[in-house]
Amino acid sequence: MSRVGKKPIPVPNGVKVSVSADSVDVEGPKGKLRQALPPGVRFELNDGQLQARVLREDDRTLGKFHGLARSLVANAVHGVSEGFKKELDIVGIGYRAEVKGTQVIFALGYSHPVVFDIPSGIGIAVEKQTHITVTGIDRQQVGQIAADIRSLRKPDPYKQKGVRYTGEVLKRKVGKTGA
Repeated sequence: MSRVGKKPIPVPNGVKVSVSADSVDVEGPKGKLRQALPPGVRFELNDGQLQARVLREDDRTLGKFHGLARSLVANAVHGVSEGFKKELDIVGIGYRAEVKGTQVIFALGYSHPVVFDIPSGIGIAVEKQTHITVTGIDRQQVGQIAADIRSLRKPDPYKQKGVRYTGEVLKRKVGKTGA
């Protein structure tokens, strides 16, 4: 069995969980998510905690699915109760962003503005034209949208320009030495 899979998931107040054979439905103040379960893993709800169980203890290949299922359900519980957030910074002269309706319009040094459509279930806020906050209840979707925005102009480690995660350190390659 997986060490991660053995940890119970605390269910906060205001979050309703319903467990079925092939999925776990989680509903909270921020929204509603349905997490499909891999085969061989089931969940039990006991005393305000969710516990992942493996159907066959002797099958060693289910260990990886045990931990995976527990992590996915834990992310769903956290998402509907508190939500997830990723922050990005835009660095460069003339680089900026603004939200217009359901689109974000970027000026990233290209000859044209870059238009990015905001998908449903995701919130994007732009502060000071150079700081972007991506929020939502689905951790995978928030991370993917942040990665898509970052890929519009990847950060250059030499000029230090582009779209990067807040706090991201860009590493340069070591140059040749004269020795």
